[in-house]
Amino acid sequence: MLKRYKKLIKGLITLTIFSVGGFLILASCLFLYLSPKLPSVEELKRVELQIPLKVYSEDLQIIAEFGEKKRSPVNFNQIPPAMVDAFLAAEDDSFFKHGGIVVSGLARAAVELITTGSIRSGGSTITMQVARNFFLSKRQEFTRKFNEILLAFKIEEELSKEEILSLYTNKIYMGNRAYGVGAAAQVYYGKNLDQLTLAEMAMIAGLPKAPSKYNPIANPERALQRRDWILGRMLGLKKISKNDYNAAINELDNATYHGSIAKIDAAYAAEMVRQQVIKKYGLKAYTEGYTAITTIDSRLQEKATNSVQSGLIAYDKRHGYRGVQQSAIPEENWQQALKDARSFGDLEPAIVSFVADDHLQIQDSDGQKFPLNWANGLDGLRLFKTASTRSSPIESAHDIFQVGDLIQIQKQAGFVQLAQLPTAQAAMVALSPKEGGIKALVGGFDYRQSRFNRVTQAARQPGSNFKPFIYTVALQNGFTPASTVNDAPVVFDDSKLEDLWRPENDGGKFYGPTRIREALYRSRNLVSIRLLRRMGIDRTLQGLQKFGFETGDMPADLSLSLGSHALTPMTIARGYSVFANGGYLVEPYILDKVIDRDGNIIFEATPDTACDPCFESVKADEPDDFSAEKIDSELEQLLDTLTQESIPDSEKDHFQLISQTLRNHPKSATISAKRAIDAPTAFLIDSMLKDVIQKGTGRKAKKLKRIDIGGKTGTTNGPRDAWFSGYSSHLVATAWVGFDDYSQLGRNEYGGSAALPIWIDFMAEALKDKPQTNLPQPTGIVSVKIDPKTGARVAPNQSGIFEFFTSETVPKPITKGMTPSTGSEPLPEDLF
Repeated sequence: MLKRYKKLIKGLITLTIFSVGGFLILASCLFLYLSPKLPSVEELKRVELQIPLKVYSEDLQIIAEFGEKKRSPVNFNQIPPAMVDAFLAAEDDSFFKHGGIVVSGLARAAVELITTGSIRSGGSTITMQVARNFFLSKRQEFTRKFNEILLAFKIEEELSKEEILSLYTNKIYMGNRAYGVGAAAQVYYGKNLDQLTLAEMAMIAGLPKAPSKYNPIANPERALQRRDWILGRMLGLKKISKNDYNAAINELDNATYHGSIAKIDAAYAAEMVRQQVIKKYGLKAYTEGYTAITTIDSRLQEKATNSVQSGLIAYDKRHGYRGVQQSAIPEENWQQALKDARSFGDLEPAIVSFVADDHLQIQDSDGQKFPLNWANGLDGLRLFKTASTRSSPIESAHDIFQVGDLIQIQKQAGFVQLAQLPTAQAAMVALSPKEGGIKALVGGFDYRQSRFNRVTQAARQPGSNFKPFIYTVALQNGFTPASTVNDAPVVFDDSKLEDLWRPENDGGKFYGPTRIREALYRSRNLVSIRLLRRMGIDRTLQGLQKFGFETGDMPADLSLSLGSHALTPMTIARGYSVFANGGYLVEPYILDKVIDRDGNIIFEATPDTACDPCFESVKADEPDDFSAEKIDSELEQLLDTLTQESIPDSEKDHFQLISQTLRNHPKSATISAKRAIDAPTAFLIDSMLKDVIQKGTGRKAKKLKRIDIGGKTGTTNGPRDAWFSGYSSHLVATAWVGFDDYSQLGRNEYGGSAALPIWIDFMAEALKDKPQTNLPQPTGIVSVKIDPKTGARVAPNQSGIFEFFTSETVPKPITKGMTPSTGSEPLPEDLF
């Protein structure tokens, strides 16, 4: 019996020796076969994580982020110790003790692979996961697992534990397009890493195992179970106290999707930049960590957005209430209806929970209830009938509201206002007249409602907004501000027009011979038509080309004088910049610089600048807006502000990289822009456009109390389009209001009533604290006293008004028996 046991033991020992030997031989063979094919760990030291394209304003406020993967890389010392403990408790509690593998875990995984054909319990250490995530596929095969082991040993030999954890926490997928802990904290909680609670850290630490299964947004119950298990593991490992554990377990999870990191609403501008960067660098721009610096001014952008939205809401209110969005929703469906309702701008949905004659009670999506009083949108409320007609005012809230109605509201300081989503649209763009940098751009009421950028894509008839260009060409062709043109009715039977054309002034009145200065600020249509006819279409089109207009598609008929050719707001604003800067044509641009992940400037705009000569444009003792000293000061202030606002550490590092790049980057040489019009002509048309504000259709802008602003209203037939374009020497801005389907705006809606208020509201902020500056009077401009009715020169002792002329067009002094002159008139007199 004893001999039998000895033989059995001997056999087992022999089998074990052979098994171990066979395993070692197999392992050696695998090592010799696989080792040369393993990637170098040096690649990990040089790894470039996929980082999305980020778009910033000129003052380094984040506008947008583009890329499939949301990632904000962090260093190990930026990860809170409690988060490190949470990850180790969840994934690898012996991480700081092992050399890359845990034998017991591997044995368990091997048994599962042999018995079931798959590995269910893991077995991979964090080091092995780094090897797999960076170098290997996720297929569960023996050779892949062996590769993981070999790579894990190599990684442990060449990298510190902190470096390995940093790679892991930046690479791992966390669901909802978030990669790494920095992005996960932002996406799920809208926080920086150092702002997370212990419970939130544990929730994030539970994501790598199964980002969909344990997603706190998609599967909150499973996610909570996973979180609580990790907290229990941390307690068992003595990483947290019992009190910390109890507090974290009882903490309600508030995870919601925080997709946007934008600090300002500039989605239309961001999309323009995205397209330009992708055009330059291709799809790799989404992953290479590029930073696009724009010309957008965050303060002006915020104000432009607010002005457009408030202007549209004001227009909409003038035309009546179109009714509730949804009627009589059962109470049990209120929350779902509020969740499903879309909201835009600063509007938000609410449910009517109680109706009285003189007020409503409403409930918002958070379950809060507010009174909506008679004075806050119900008093004088009329129902919309057509663009030009409304009902009589309601007498009681019961007339149109009932419990369960879904409506839109605006929350304002201390009260709630009844509102509705406007059906009209608007756009605004503001440019620097110096070099064309786009400082603010709003392509519609809300980008989420419509991605159609009306600033660059909506070609609409500008109406009288186009007249200043016609008048400028006239001034270049011998006319003076004092030249008189007959404002009288006329009928045109032109083969290029579809029918007989009987143009009229607004209001249908005619005023006889009118100085063209007055004709412009009063927007007299017949004068504009006669001016164009006297100059000729061809001569006028040649002059318009100098403003950058593509004249090939413009109508070769007199309707051109009334702005019949459709143009985009951007094109109009570019033209008005010529009036603002003294006669130079500058091209609008929005992308100023592109910086790569290493801080190298790989693109820089070199715009033509309105200066003559450019090297004298800045006084030696007054640094300009782009001086290194000013950039340094602004960036230091900005970084201090960012710190105070608790910007993520990764973003601070990014900003410091950008700021250092800008500090060290020499200022580019200034390229002088080409003149579109000469300085005397620029001075004359500028003075005429300032009269539009002081005396004409833009008089509402006098509330700005500035004498250095000029502009022009514009309204098309219907009316269907309302415009105002205006400027100071600091900024040019164009505002447009209309319907995308060309519906009529309604009676009494003009450029001065619909678009001008938007422009005024914006410019009040844009020009705040800006000094009043006018174009200097150039050589060759003289001031002469004239008769305000005839435009003829009068004697110094006679009553009259002073007018500007070029030295070549000064009217001759009146002598006895001489016919009064209004200046040079090289073209034939108009006979109509």
